[in-house]
Order: sequence, then C-alpha cells, then structure tokens
Amino acid sequence: MPRLFWKFFATIWLTLATTLTVIIVIVNLFQIPPPGRDREYQERAIILKLTANVLTRDGEDAAARFIRTSEYTVPLGLTLSKTMESPACGDEGRAETKSILKDGICYRISVAPEANFLLNIADNLALLVPWLSIFVSSTVAAAALARYLIRPVVHLRDGLSALAHGRFDFRIGNQMAGRKDEVTALAHDFDSTAARLQELQDAQQRLFHDVSHELRSPLSRLQAAVGVLRQSPAKLGAMLDRMDREVERLDALVGEVLTLARLTAGSGLPLKTQTLDVIELLNEILGDSAFEAQARQVSITTSVEGTFRAEVEGELIYRALENVVRNAVKYTAEHSHISVTCEATTDRLKICVTDQGPGVRRDELERIFQPFSRGKEAVPRGGYGLGLAITRQAIERHGGRVHASLPDAGGLAVTLELPRKPIPYGLAEERA
Repeated sequence: MPRLFWKFFATIWLTLATTLTVIIVIVNLFQIPPPGRDREYQERAIILKLTANVLTRDGEDAAARFIRTSEYTVPLGLTLSKTMESPACGDEGRAETKSILKDGICYRISVAPEANFLLNIADNLALLVPWLSIFVSSTVAAAALARYLIRPVVHLRDGLSALAHGRFDFRIGNQMAGRKDEVTALAHDFDSTAARLQELQDAQQRLFHDVSHELRSPLSRLQAAVGVLRQSPAKLGAMLDRMDREVERLDALVGEVLTLARLTAGSGLPLKTQTLDVIELLNEILGDSAFEAQARQVSITTSVEGTFRAEVEGELIYRALENVVRNAVKYTAEHSHISVTCEATTDRLKICVTDQGPGVRRDELERIFQPFSRGKEAVPRGGYGLGLAITRQAIERHGGRVHASLPDAGGLAVTLELPRKPIPYGLAEERA
C-alpha cells in the first residue's frame, strides 16, 4: 500500500481510538452497577446481616431456624459454623462471610461463593469487550476511510504515469465508483486534459502527414523538371518557368504553415494589439477581392456600415478576414454572388460571409477548420486547406468565435464574432 495510505490510516485510527476510549472512560466513571448483579449483592448482604442479628439477639438455635427458612425461600448456600478461636473472630474481609462473637464463641455465617471461574471470565470479557470494540471498529473505519481517500489518488497517479508514457487514451473518471465530490471533478478534469492531449497529438501527427504530402507534390514536380532539363536542355525556359511556379507554391505553403505554427505556439503569449477600425479593414479586403471576383463574374453584396474600433493585432485579423473572403470568392459558383454582413454591438462585432458554392456536408462543418482539411465535395482551386484553420486560431486568440453553417439556399456561411477588447482564450470559452 502507498505510504500516504498508512499516514491516513494511522491518523484516523488514533483519532477514532482515542475518541472512543475517552467516551468509554467517561461512561464507566458515571455508570450505575448493573441491576442484576447489584440486586444479588444486596440480597447476600441482607441475608448475612439478618442472620447475624438473629444470632446476636436470639441465639444459635434461632439463627439455625432462620437459615433453614431462608434457604427454603432463597437458596444462597447460607451456613452457620462456630469456632473457639475468639481472638480471630471478625478478621474475615470477604463479602460472603460474617463473623459474630457471642458467649465467647465465634460464629461464622457464610453464603456459597459465586462460580469464580465463570464470574472471572464474564468480568474479564465485560472489561475487554469495550476495548476490543474500540480496536476493531476504529481499525475497520480507519482502513475504509483511508482507502476511500487514497484510492482516487492512486488512480490519478496511474493516469499521470500513463500520460508520461504517451498513453493519452487513459481515463480515470469511470473508476470513481459513483463518487460526487471534488476528487471526482479532478478526475474528470484529468480526463478532459488527456482527451485534449490526445487531440493535439492526433492533430500533430495529421499535420506532419499533411505537410509531408503537400510538400511531396511540388518537390516531385521540381525533380521531374530537373530530369526533363537533363534530357532536353532546349526546354530550359519552359522548365525554369515551371520550377519558379513550384518554388512559389512551396514558399506559400511554408509561409502558411509557419503562420499556423506561430499562432498555435503563441496561444499563451500576449497579443501585440493596436486600435483599428475592423469594418474599415474589412472594406479594404472586400475592395481587393472584388477584382478577383470579377474574373469569375461573381458579385459581392455587402451590408457593411459604420465603424467598430477594437484593440486587435492587425496582421492576424487581416489574415483571418482575408482568408474567409477569398475562400468564398474561390469556391462560390460562377455568375453567383457573395453576401457579407456586419452586426456591431457595444462590445462585439459579428461578420457573416455567405457564398453559393457546393458547400460541405453537415458532418464536415467543424473539420474544415482543421489544417489541410477541405470539404469532400469542394472543387480543387489551389490552396492547401490552411486558411480557415488560421482564421479560427487568430479569432480565438482575441477571445472570439468562428463557426460555419449551411444556409437554406445552399452554399456555405462562415460567421466570425470578434470582441472589442481581447479576452483570454480560456475565459472566452467559458463565456461561450
């Protein structure tokens, strides 16, 4: 058993044993003798005294008659004997014997003693039972209470050991045996932490896989271009152009991965904020996106008015808004339109960007915010699936929220909620 168990056990056992001992001592100090034993002692004392009185007053014959009558009524083994050793008369100190000196003769009146062996056993048991009860009850109670207190600690230790060895699927909440206390809350917090670590581990492994996959394609094309150049040096111009495009793609991919990595790693660092008008920033992004939208004959309808000055890190918010708007322009259907609306309150700005593209399945509404994730029905139009992941990280670092929904008319709607002042991420989750 753990050392902590024995510490709890010893403390609780000593406390219980001391308490029960004090209670028993106090009760014994003020306890009245048992009614049965007290009555028997009184009967013996009264019989001896009456016999002595009869002997003293009426003589030996009267005392003998009294003894016969008494034994017939209450048999106590009452006897009368005499001895000539008068100087020793009255030396007996036992409760069963009484000596009377009359006419120079020492008369000894006695009753049969109780069964000493059985009486001693009963008396000893009577004395031992409370102390045995103290020992047994305090030991059982201390062991049960110590085990009740230590058992979740042992489970928590096993859980932490499992986490230290990379077993993030280990859970201890189901081992609390129906407890509803702070220890149970701690166990559930541990399970939540383990689940979060498991999610992060899965996301990291998935990110490594996706990054390696995305890097492999342009690198393969670069290798192919080098191979073509070696075989056909005359195609140098075309191959150099192809290699330039692949390098640009690699540069864009690495840039987005680094941005996402900085957002993830710096989630606990303070933001470098400045006061900006977010609506003005959004209008600037919409103006730049309008040229790209015209190439696909896509119109952008806006309901963006007023101002919303907030303390934000400008670069992050610009990337977040731009990614959402450019995604809408990229994936909406040709000859369609994009709707951008803003709702500003005293301390919060809500932006909704809705396109008319193929949308995503309902079970993919959360998955599209993960790195390198795209809807299965989305038409490939370049990019690496990092834009919405960067958007969510940037908005959540400011204490806001990002979510996607499916409009009744089709397409996809992405809603961003941004507070006027940054809120710590944990506190923002609680308010949400």
